[in-house]
Amino acid sequence: MTGYLLKNCAAVIVDEGNGPSVRRNVDLLTKGPAIQAIRENLSQNALPEGTIVQDASGWFVYPGLVNTHHHFFQCFVRNRADLDWTKLSVIEWLDRIYPIFSRLTEDCFYHSSVTAMAEMIKHGCTTAFDHQYCFPRHAGKRLIDRQFEAAELLGMRFHAGRGGNTLPKSEGSTIPDAMLETTDEFIADCARLIDSYHDASPFSMRQVVVAPCQPVNCYRETFVESVALARDRRVQLHTHVGEGESPVIEARHGMRTVDYCAELGFAGPDTFYAHCWELTHDELRKMAASGTGVSHCPEPVYLVGAEVTDIPAMQAFGLRIGLGCDGAASNDNSNLMHCIHSAYMLQCLTASTRAHAVPAPLDFLRYATSGGASLLGRTDIGRLAPGMAADLFAIDTRRMDYVGTRHDPLSLIAKVGIGMPTDLTMINGRIVWQGGEFTGLDEAALFAAAEAALATVEF
Repeated sequence: MTGYLLKNCAAVIVDEGNGPSVRRNVDLLTKGPAIQAIRENLSQNALPEGTIVQDASGWFVYPGLVNTHHHFFQCFVRNRADLDWTKLSVIEWLDRIYPIFSRLTEDCFYHSSVTAMAEMIKHGCTTAFDHQYCFPRHAGKRLIDRQFEAAELLGMRFHAGRGGNTLPKSEGSTIPDAMLETTDEFIADCARLIDSYHDASPFSMRQVVVAPCQPVNCYRETFVESVALARDRRVQLHTHVGEGESPVIEARHGMRTVDYCAELGFAGPDTFYAHCWELTHDELRKMAASGTGVSHCPEPVYLVGAEVTDIPAMQAFGLRIGLGCDGAASNDNSNLMHCIHSAYMLQCLTASTRAHAVPAPLDFLRYATSGGASLLGRTDIGRLAPGMAADLFAIDTRRMDYVGTRHDPLSLIAKVGIGMPTDLTMINGRIVWQGGEFTGLDEAALFAAAEAALATVEF
């Protein structure tokens, strides 16, 4: 069984359950999928057979990042001037972008998933949750199967959010008929995917989340049946909440979204919502009391947020918080590392308007690691400690970029930012990215295949 000894690490961010701390000038030993030891002077003469020694001098080693919200398929509609949020109203933007989504093929979903996950891996993300809610009828039902295929190719730990939309546009949704499903269709495919892929064992590389797209675009029964299936199969629940839809839900159902979801049972320690920027403090307290978590996606705030999400209040009230990239329709990259810096800087920008203090820089790293693991229901990832999954990334800090910063590895990513790919990314004890290359893969060939699939999309 292959293992690695990262020798002479300049700093390792260790968390044995009491919060992150820095250990200087130590070695880190892995065996198979797990971390075996983190301490000084591990002897090369007493290593398990098959251990590969890697000089880690100058490296800062961090726990792998855990993405908790994305829409991989949207990578095929990024950086387009004709879809610029600043030139279109929300309704105009939706009317333009959903017809494009409805024309994507099965191959588009596969190659956009490879594209998103590759970028995440380059920037230290080792576990990715994707909210795949786009199911054009012509593309078939095996879109998430293809995502699992893409994850296996790259070695990514993948949690698939099986999304869906059931409410017709004629009844108030924003979804074209070509992308609608019935509740029965949606639930049946969720069950199929759980039976086919969900693995709840330690160090699992594949899990499934029941994730109807959002209450505003689904029938009530869709959420009721989602809760029943998820609780029966013991999987997580996810949806979009608190991104401007609460007045619509109140007009339809007589209550805002948080209360509506709670009434349906779509809340609790096995549930997390994306965004939540429009929620009141009372609603945040209700979420904290129920154990419901939130995936904060900071970068879309620049483009589509009416206000900066109140992360200080969320932390003060005890909410579980993770970070997400969100889809490329509202964030043109898949770089969760950059989101740590963005999240912190946005909160600093609005600090004078908040009732609660901005969390420490370290907390934003925690949101992207152990916080994300908590949202996904994982206790085996998100921290570096013996017995935890060997999910990590390393930055060689012997560069001009880091002069004057190396005294505080815990704050480095949030305050300074990391402006380049990692020097190494390891997932489940396997090095998947090192020295600017994907291990065993030809990035030029991946690029060419993705570009060819993109060329089939009619804009």
